[in-house]
Amino acid sequence: MAVGTVALGAGGPQVSRVGLGLMSMSGVYGPADEAESIATIRAALEAGVTLLDTGDFYGMGHNELLLRDALRGVDRESVFIQVKFGGQRDPGGAFIGYDASPAAVKNSLAYSLTRLGTDYVDLYQPARLDPRVPIEDTVGAIAELIQVGYVRYLGLSEMGAETIRRAQAVHPVSALQIEYSLMSRGIEAQILPAVRELGISVTAYGILSRGLLSSASARAIGAGDPRSRFPRFQGENLQRNLSLLAALEQIAGDQGVSTAQLAVAWALSRGDDIIPLIGTKRRDRLAEALGSLDLRLSPAELASLEAAVPAEQVAGTRYEQAQMGALDSERR
Repeated sequence: MAVGTVALGAGGPQVSRVGLGLMSMSGVYGPADEAESIATIRAALEAGVTLLDTGDFYGMGHNELLLRDALRGVDRESVFIQVKFGGQRDPGGAFIGYDASPAAVKNSLAYSLTRLGTDYVDLYQPARLDPRVPIEDTVGAIAELIQVGYVRYLGLSEMGAETIRRAQAVHPVSALQIEYSLMSRGIEAQILPAVRELGISVTAYGILSRGLLSSASARAIGAGDPRSRFPRFQGENLQRNLSLLAALEQIAGDQGVSTAQLAVAWALSRGDDIIPLIGTKRRDRLAEALGSLDLRLSPAELASLEAAVPAEQVAGTRYEQAQMGALDSERR
């Protein structure tokens, strides 16, 4: 298994073919073992994964501190750290809004640099569009940070085609982070054509649809599971989505692989400009996902995956109603 590298954006830096998403290491989907999380980050580095995705609001700074500890003794230039900012949380952990004003851009980065123990981040991206702030102002502030060396590249997250074009007019955008999987294919209509026209890569999160495309994870959902608040994991929606998983399981069984590996392989097949983020807090799940790099699916096999999991038959939205309303990427 060779992870390999690809360019991030047109003429951009070389990063690993897949990235590691660290969010679940900070309690988002239930408790995480800190020692295992650090071991997972180090295992990813040893396997050749260089792109590490974090956010300053993951565990209210915990995630960045965890990453700092995991990278002790590692050559800073050998890793690519991308940081999302803007999510506002109260002491109880509830999300209470977004702030991507120029002052917040610079203030947030100052705290991230301190927590990460570094003097620059490789890519900085607003987690959502702040409805009170023109995207030009947010991007302009990041561009100033790039100019003085605190940031190297600009990214966006969950933004629509029009907003992406406006941002690109201010400063080149290297990557768009957005949900993309067999079950979430909304970007294919307008957003994906726009970023490809502009030479922007996609760092795809949710490639397993929060576990719905992974047999072991999907059937472990209980009443106390944090995912139960998402519409796709509720009542009849969940049962309909599990029936799609069952169809995928049949294909996986025939090929002697896991459903998760098929889902990652499908994401990899979308093109070198699609960089899947493996979101896990465990070494065994990381190893399973990396095994998908050895899969070579034919056009017919890829078509069979899409026929088994038709996007239009997925039941429920990917977030709750209020969160969906905050996504510029979902506005039509």
